[in-house]
Amino acid sequence: MVEGSRPPAYLILEDGSKFEGERLGAEGMTVGEVVFNTSMTGYQEMLTDPSYGGQILVPTYPMIGNYGVNGRDWESGQIQVRGFVVRQDCDQPSNPDSVMTVDEFLRIHNIPGISGVDTRAITRRLRTSGVMMGVVTSDGDVETALAAINAAPRYGEEDVVAQVSVPKPTPWLGTEKHGAPEQSSVPEPTNSEGRLKIVVDDFGVKYNILRELEQRGCDVVVVPAGSSADEVMSHSPDGALLSPGPGDPELLQRSVDAARSLAGNIPLMGICLGHQVIARAFGAETFKLKFGHRGGNHAVKDLQTGRVYVTAQNHGYAVSSDNLPDELEVTHIDLSDNTVEGLRHKSLPIMTIQYHSEASPGPLDNEYLFDQFVEMVKESKAVAR
Repeated sequence: MVEGSRPPAYLILEDGSKFEGERLGAEGMTVGEVVFNTSMTGYQEMLTDPSYGGQILVPTYPMIGNYGVNGRDWESGQIQVRGFVVRQDCDQPSNPDSVMTVDEFLRIHNIPGISGVDTRAITRRLRTSGVMMGVVTSDGDVETALAAINAAPRYGEEDVVAQVSVPKPTPWLGTEKHGAPEQSSVPEPTNSEGRLKIVVDDFGVKYNILRELEQRGCDVVVVPAGSSADEVMSHSPDGALLSPGPGDPELLQRSVDAARSLAGNIPLMGICLGHQVIARAFGAETFKLKFGHRGGNHAVKDLQTGRVYVTAQNHGYAVSSDNLPDELEVTHIDLSDNTVEGLRHKSLPIMTIQYHSEASPGPLDNEYLFDQFVEMVKESKAVAR
């Protein structure tokens, strides 16, 4: 990209700070919560991760787009971020799998962005002041931007999960198609011999979670967020996984009630937002972090083994360790701030983690947790027989 070759664009934060750059992606204005991610690679997975619904994403790595956009690294059927802010984008990707640039990718999906800004300064401001609402716009007038922020719902008050979840129960067919999992008249998989049936409660599930379950011999059905316990059980599952997703778990009371009813009936695994929902089902409290954990390099300690894992994370809320219900035990903690990163129930087959065992992007160190979940489901099924 030749600097100065595109129209001007601006990121304006709710504290009035303004960052000027050049337009990246679609023309227009977008409002969202501004967050940063410290991963060095994986921008395509970040852009398509439903957990970024409602947010404007700022990668801290300075060069974005150097390996282009391919037909493989999708974590949902569309770009999920509301805006994208980078230090520099690459308009000549070097990768045989690349089919387009990041700029083209954003324009196709009508997502505004900005390139050529000091993302280090933005990150430092967010780390100091906490995440803020912001605007990506072609209009540099601060008052106009602040008016747009004030007119929009704040992140945490808006049910973004409803915007990213599947509209109806949907079998996962193991395809690499772009778009939601197939929603045609394909019959739902049955509990065939030797295979487990897992229902995934979709708060914003990433494709790689579904791939990980499929690779372990599971037939998977994805159900809409807000499904009741009866609706989940109507699929005759051997276990259920509550997925990651965007927003505040306090807005998901229907899902909290469903998790409470499912506990003790089938094994449960919660990841990220799903972890928070299960925790709240047992009476735990959640709170908003100052600037969240987002990146592929977060150290987490397994308290049962003492081993430290490098994890991928993407969350702005956490489970409080204060007044934790007696039946829940902390299994993992974040070594940067000692926040809760994993829980297990002391008597029921329930396990949760705050981080992303499926990576995408991030290290693959934590895929073993899917093995633990599948083994827990098999053991529970054997006992039931």
